[in-house]
Order: sequence, then C-alpha cells, then structure tokens
Amino acid sequence: MKITGMMHVDGNFHGDISSVDNITIGENGHVTGTIKARHINVCGLLEGETVCDELHIEPGGTVKGLVMSKEMSISPKGNFIGERKIWEQGADMPKLADQRAPIDAKVTHKKETASAS
Repeated sequence: MKITGMMHVDGNFHGDISSVDNITIGENGHVTGTIKARHINVCGLLEGETVCDELHIEPGGTVKGLVMSKEMSISPKGNFIGERKIWEQGADMPKLADQRAPIDAKVTHKKETASAS
C-alpha cells in the first residue's frame, strides 16, 4: 500500500506500507510486513522490515525484525528485538523489496536487543 500522507494504524495490518510522510502504530496496532516512511513511531507491535529516517519506540511499543534507519530511539519500557543497519546521512534509502543497503551507502551492522524497564 502506498500512501501520500500520514497514517495511524490502531488495528491489525498485514502487508507492505510505503509513505513519504510519517506512520504511527497506536497502542492497539499490530503491523506485520515491511514499512517504509520518513518517521515511524511505534506504541503497539511492529514485526518485519522497517526502513525509515527516524524510528521511535514508545513505552509499551515493540519492534521485532530488521530495522534500517538513520536514527533510532527507544523510550523506557519500549522493546526492540532484532537487527539494525545504520547508514550515513545522504545515502539513498533501500527499496522496500531490497533487504540490503545501496552499494554506495556506508553501512554499520549492529545487532541490538534492548528492553528498557
């Protein structure tokens, strides 16, 4: 699904979402699939591949899977289980179906498992 504006998910969604704007997953939201957006804010559950400039996991929010982002923050009581790939500012973001960063991007692989309590 491609959208041109902001999106708020507060239910179950299976599939891919692509937006040039922001996506928020509410407390009752459960998204499974690939999400690409400028900024993603997670209060519920996100499982799959995430591609964004900024990812923020709120208290009670959980992200499971592969994250490719320039910035990532986890609030106290937020959870991240998976792998994160970071690339430098100015590099093109990978396409939804591409699980690798572009060849010209400088990627730092960093396995993270975080759970703030």
